[in-house]
Amino acid sequence: MKVLIADKFEKSGLDGLAELGCDVVFQPDLKDAALVDAIKATEAEVVVVRSTKVTEPMFDAGRLALVVRAGAGYDTIDVKAASARGIYVANCPGKNSVAVAELAFGLILALDRRIPDNVADLRAGKWNKKEYSKAGGLHGKTLGVLGFGNIGQEMARRAQAFGMHLAIWSEIGVEVDRSGLPIDMPLLVRLRPSSGYPVEPFAAVCETPEEVAEKSDILSVHLAANERTRGLVGANVFNRMKPGSFFVNAARGEVVDYQALEVAIKERNLRVALDVYAKEPATPVGEFTDPIVKLPNVYGTHHIGASTDQAQEAIAGEVVRIVKTYLETGRVLNVVNLSRLTPATHVLVVRHRDEPGVLAHVFDTLRDGGVNVQETENVVFTGAKAAIARINIDGDMTADLARRMRGSSAILDVHVVPLNAPAASYQLSRSLSNW
Repeated sequence: MKVLIADKFEKSGLDGLAELGCDVVFQPDLKDAALVDAIKATEAEVVVVRSTKVTEPMFDAGRLALVVRAGAGYDTIDVKAASARGIYVANCPGKNSVAVAELAFGLILALDRRIPDNVADLRAGKWNKKEYSKAGGLHGKTLGVLGFGNIGQEMARRAQAFGMHLAIWSEIGVEVDRSGLPIDMPLLVRLRPSSGYPVEPFAAVCETPEEVAEKSDILSVHLAANERTRGLVGANVFNRMKPGSFFVNAARGEVVDYQALEVAIKERNLRVALDVYAKEPATPVGEFTDPIVKLPNVYGTHHIGASTDQAQEAIAGEVVRIVKTYLETGRVLNVVNLSRLTPATHVLVVRHRDEPGVLAHVFDTLRDGGVNVQETENVVFTGAKAAIARINIDGDMTADLARRMRGSSAILDVHVVPLNAPAASYQLSRSLSNW
């Protein structure tokens, strides 16, 4: 299988793919038209990228079957275009979570102790212990976390170690146990040492981002960029933050309204640390002109959140695992573009003898009746004498179609179950087997 690596990638990952028997083409500087040409020339079935954009013309250029994003997000890939062509898109969630959380907490500490300013003054020959001794400290403060996926949970673990409280909001919701702790975080326990640490409550799950902002001394963003989150963190959130509080974005620039942030920096005296921006250079080295980093009280880094050796090695290993599974089984791990809700209205259940042509007869009958097959599963019983096919269908499964299916002696039983039907509906549908 031909695998095209169109971005920076670890040697361990290249070696791992080669050990699978893949024909690996490593061209890390490809982008735009050059990437289209490379996909066509190599006839690659798999393309692996990090920050390189994968656009619609690339899906039409060759024989692509799978695109792997060597990272957590996948907003640089035209997922809609891939889905329309039956091309899998997969990512590597959670593998860089620790790295991003480490940077975010480093930025929080930098804001509190003004570490960059300390360093700059010392390098300029200035000693000002009186000024830089002023710091609030993190212990006992509330860290607000917008987004409670893998990275948000790593932030929560570090907040607990620092003796902080938590306020959490997630676009997909956060379930809590009876003690009020998020159930996705079994390692988090309430701290009850002899003195000095928070006791009750450690974590507050909030209904809105605005509620988190209101409760927090420090607000940290860890949301994926999508249609629901773009521009989500704007004036409505900043205006609820306490004057002088901290704001950190190490997620995606698109989720924050940076114009509103600039206003809040000036009017509410927010202290801000950013690893991502509204507009970033398209190349690893280039000019950067965003004026926000020149504002007082703003620290910035170069979109490096996931860029630790540990994270990149873990991501490379996950890419190899995805490709290996696809090569050996045809299944795709971490796939992001399979529909969770199909137009199917019913499940057709066919009990049949395990013989050649049986399912072909079933599908031909459905086709002739104008019934579309959405998904199918065939389970074989021990001994390989009989099987059950479960077929999600969209269309009118009539009694006549059922009788035509039963025309084959290999069909033992046919019945229809409405999708998500209650038990009563299921019992009613069982009677259809008497057609």
